[in-house]
Amino acid sequence: MILNNIKSTYLFLFIWMNFQLVSCAQQAKSTTKPVEKTQTALKTGADRTNVYLPKLKGKNVAIVANQTSILQVLQRAEVSLNVMGSKLVTHHLVDYLHNYRGINVQKVFAPEHGFRGKADAGETIKDGVDTKTGLPIVSLYGKNKKPSQEQLKGIDVVVFDIQDVGARFYTYISTLHYVMEACAEAGIPLIIFDRPNPNGHYVDGPLLEPEHKSFVGMHPIPIVYGMTIGEYGQMINGEKWLNNGIQCDLTVIPLEGYTHDYQYSLPVKPSPNLPNDKAINLYPSLCFFEGTNVSAGRGTDTQFQIYGSPFLQKSAFSFTPQPNEGAKYPKHENKLCYGEDLTDAEHLNSLNLSWLLKAYQQTENKKEFFNSFFTKLAGTTKLQQQIEQGLTEEQIKASWKDDLEAFNTIRKKYLIYE
Repeated sequence: MILNNIKSTYLFLFIWMNFQLVSCAQQAKSTTKPVEKTQTALKTGADRTNVYLPKLKGKNVAIVANQTSILQVLQRAEVSLNVMGSKLVTHHLVDYLHNYRGINVQKVFAPEHGFRGKADAGETIKDGVDTKTGLPIVSLYGKNKKPSQEQLKGIDVVVFDIQDVGARFYTYISTLHYVMEACAEAGIPLIIFDRPNPNGHYVDGPLLEPEHKSFVGMHPIPIVYGMTIGEYGQMINGEKWLNNGIQCDLTVIPLEGYTHDYQYSLPVKPSPNLPNDKAINLYPSLCFFEGTNVSAGRGTDTQFQIYGSPFLQKSAFSFTPQPNEGAKYPKHENKLCYGEDLTDAEHLNSLNLSWLLKAYQQTENKKEFFNSFFTKLAGTTKLQQQIEQGLTEEQIKASWKDDLEAFNTIRKKYLIYE
């Protein structure tokens, strides 16, 4: 009797389990609700296709872009047997818009380092044709830094989508200035797809003085200005820094989920010599070495994470620059350089002048330490004078205080994010 009851119980369980399996399978087969992949909180301007695609439909479009101009879109995909879901797929903006029905991409404007971001700093970029899309590529580096009216002929709207790193001497904001100016003169609207600033969490450095204006510094701002490129475009417009005070018809597609304290890791190298987050964080401080006889690591695999020179005191750390991508002719090529390894340095929340001051003090022939490029990078003659006079880092930074307070007052007018 007991045995029969046990058999009956097992038989019931077996039938019930099979019924549940069949029921689940039928439900999975018939479901129309997609299983969505969890997305990160932050969206770049380029990711927000629902906001800007309506603004581009039916228009002849020119795009200012490079290798950082990417977006992620949800696309339907099979996530498991007979279950359709969606996944994030990465596209280059030019490819995405070129293939989008109703949007007529006419040409691409490329900044320093070129459309695919392979050229050396300062290397002349030539016009050409993109092999993937067949679109003409117009260089905005070298002699032609500003789109001509002829190059903009027939264009209804220009899109600017380039990843900045938040340092005044990084030339993409200078390219933005000239694109805004050309659009304003031609009466063509400009749309900036905003991107995070990996150095947007602080403001520091000497303000650029007008007499030292150049392509590595065009506006009276500190070296680290703490704004996204969209916010910065609004400042260029609002402060009337364009030629004759003209203003551009500007739209910013803002970020979602961003604040200035957001620690953003760039998915693509913004240029050949900024290979990782550490280099980007140290760049505003170590770029001063570009105006000296000290190498900032070009010609190595740790660009802007080390510094050294044959003229510094011998130390345990040394390196020998060799030609590589982004540095065909590196400073002190094939020469042993002594210096410091900063790959494990703490994350910076302000400019660090201690390495520059230390290198100057260790250099025996101080008259050969600086070159003419240093003043362009600093935006003032005062910084070199202060170093030569033996001022401390604290004394030098104290001299920036009033200018930084005045800049921050102006900056607040154009901020989109906290």
